[in-house]
Amino acid sequence: MSMLQRISLLSLALGSTLLVSACVITPHSVGDASAHMNKMSEQAQATCGAGQVKEVNAKSFSCK
Repeated sequence: MSMLQRISLLSLALGSTLLVSACVITPHSVGDASAHMNKMSEQAQATCGAGQVKEVNAKSFSCK
């Protein structure tokens, strides 16, 4: 087997492996974001107490 054939086979094998193992990234749907905000709001109220929540966003919350 010539060196060129070996390189071709190796390239084909590596390329196939990369294609099969590639990640598929999809954006979160609006429903997921809304559900996450609701959960974060509930956690903020439980932690800070009713009426003591200053700000809630998708990643965190703060108390007054």
